[in-house]
Amino acid sequence: MRFPLALTAKIASHIIKHKLIRRTPKFALVLQLEPLHTCNLTCTGCGRIREYSTSLKNQMPLEDCLSSAEECDAPMVSICGGEPLIYPQIEDLVLGLRRQSRIVYICTNGMFMRKKMKDYLASSYRPSQEPLIERLLNEELITTKDSEIIRRGKANGKAVIAPSRWLYWNVHVDGLEYTHDLIVEREGVFRECVAAIKMAKLIGYQVATNTTVYKETDVKEIEDMFAYLSSLNVDGHTISPGYDYDAAKQDMVSRLGKNPEDFFLTRQMTREKFARIEEWGKKFVILGTPVYQEFLAGKRELTCTAWAIPTRNIAGWKAPCYLMTDGHYPTYREMLEKVDWEKYGVVDGVARDSRCENCMVHCGYDPSGALGVDALPGDTWKQIKYNFGPCPKPSDEGREIDAFNGASMGKGHLAPTSDQ
Repeated sequence: MRFPLALTAKIASHIIKHKLIRRTPKFALVLQLEPLHTCNLTCTGCGRIREYSTSLKNQMPLEDCLSSAEECDAPMVSICGGEPLIYPQIEDLVLGLRRQSRIVYICTNGMFMRKKMKDYLASSYRPSQEPLIERLLNEELITTKDSEIIRRGKANGKAVIAPSRWLYWNVHVDGLEYTHDLIVEREGVFRECVAAIKMAKLIGYQVATNTTVYKETDVKEIEDMFAYLSSLNVDGHTISPGYDYDAAKQDMVSRLGKNPEDFFLTRQMTREKFARIEEWGKKFVILGTPVYQEFLAGKRELTCTAWAIPTRNIAGWKAPCYLMTDGHYPTYREMLEKVDWEKYGVVDGVARDSRCENCMVHCGYDPSGALGVDALPGDTWKQIKYNFGPCPKPSDEGREIDAFNGASMGKGHLAPTSDQ
């Protein structure tokens, strides 16, 4: 099947419990948990650092993180930020969420992944791991010094991030080398992401990737990226259109001196970029419902269900969604009850709020497909067929892709153009 049975069953049982048995009007499917907003990169198109610029040093206490997951009771928690691997208690957070029986996604830019995996190898070292260590050395994924540290092991009992069928590394990859390093505004990041993915798969972790598509993104490159990542045995891919939310637009104007209209997608542009997403879903493991894929391709409309993927961060429960901020609430229940959800989204092609006009992002619309919002005849069978159908095999053609296709001057969109 396309997705692991245990994960599919857990999410399906959660939906059945709330929608069919308890008749819960609104409930969470995924908690987007931001324990901090500190980041080691300044990605073009990300407004997080600007929006929370006065509180970048602040962090959620571990107890608040874990109680937030219990409060909304989403079966899946996506730990994001900022860069979550900077969070000092990230290992304890992952362990605590797993003790709550959550599916955990660690959304990372990949720069600290290998360090965390080396910590795990050291904590679990035994002589039978020598073939793995030798292979990691031969593929230059660890150094000789790393191997010596791993072999010495660790006896301090500190928590580590261990492989689990309930855990995914979710690595940010916005294209092949040139494009990705351009967007993250630093050279070498794509190479580190690839090294981290290779190392993770050799050790036995599950790995997904998340990609945002912008106006300058070439559709052919998206397909090549999927093929290349598939050849690395990546377990799945999330993809979403780049949306011109306020904080990102302000960052682009003030920090980069760029026109947001030259970078972000309109609704029509999104449909053009994603016209072939259903074909991609047949060739690669796209982590999105087929209903959401039809929506991206412009074949149907959906109602926004941002309440199904709530965001909890240092300021509280962020509303109305991951990208727009009209307030922060002290509790999940208060957010659900006090936000006027009918004020947001696009209905029959008309934006209820002007800020929603170009939004088609997964955190607002992918849950709509899973929850059967705006359901059409045949949708249920379509979802079953997609989830339980055969999993696409790793791409042979991906091995031929020239993924390392050049440097981007190391400054990304801050680099001067040829006419400057």
